[in-house]
Amino acid sequence: MTPPIFRFRLYITGDAPNSVQAKANLAELCRCHLGDRHHVEIVDLLRDPRRALADGVFMTPTLVMLAPGPELRIVGSLSDAAPLLASLRLKAG
Repeated sequence: MTPPIFRFRLYITGDAPNSVQAKANLAELCRCHLGDRHHVEIVDLLRDPRRALADGVFMTPTLVMLAPGPELRIVGSLSDAAPLLASLRLKAG
């Protein structure tokens, strides 16, 4: 069975500290746990503010896992690795 490809969309607000941290934490998570089995779309709401309303995003940073389903939303800088991995159904280590 082929391992699933993870599709993420990360909503940020420019270079705000929590947004920068969330991008770095997501990149590290993908590097350590997913290898090449992921795709990340970054949506900067400072550049495209209408997207927040259209997508129902009310806080940043917000990570949306689009696949594998079901869709999951996580708000915050993604700093707490253990609950993040559990939410994404990934094993630590």
